[in-house]
Amino acid sequence: MRIRGVMPAEELAVEAVVAAAFGEPVDGRVVRMMRALHAGGAARVSLVAVDDDEPVGHVGLSRGWVDARRELVEVLVLSPLAVRPDRQGQGVGTALVEAALATADDRGTPAVFLEGSPQYYGRRGFGSAAALGFDRPSTRIPEPGFQVALRPAYEPWMAGRLVYPEAFWTTGTVGLRDPELEQVEALIASGG
Repeated sequence: MRIRGVMPAEELAVEAVVAAAFGEPVDGRVVRMMRALHAGGAARVSLVAVDDDEPVGHVGLSRGWVDARRELVEVLVLSPLAVRPDRQGQGVGTALVEAALATADDRGTPAVFLEGSPQYYGRRGFGSAAALGFDRPSTRIPEPGFQVALRPAYEPWMAGRLVYPEAFWTTGTVGLRDPELEQVEALIASGG
């Protein structure tokens, strides 16, 4: 398996991988978000995992900001991370996250944020963003799922509210909505 930048000729195949991973049709929310990020100029990195020249996974990094007291700080938001269902549990996602973080380091990015499972991403270099002084862009993001991986360029004054690119809002991909939000909050409250 190799990880490299997505080539224009394989964008539709990558979108099919993302849709399958999220259990959505190819024109579903997550693929629409990816397209909107590219169209709006917020997409920064699009990496694909290929095996036998076939896409098996994808990770995207988009521009976001931390509204720190001193100044606005450009950061990256990791979304989406997708692995073809038949390749999940084989290390593809881990390799994509590692490649995304290495790319962020190469770009001098101070932090990479995401919404996701603390158990999954915690083993891959991410931790609680709230515990480090960052505020969620929406209260619909359960606090445990709001995570960050601080990079070497990070400085302690770079704390504040994370601001997502517009595409996240216009495609409805920020946080959760009821009934899913209510279910996750109940699970968190029960300690599960």
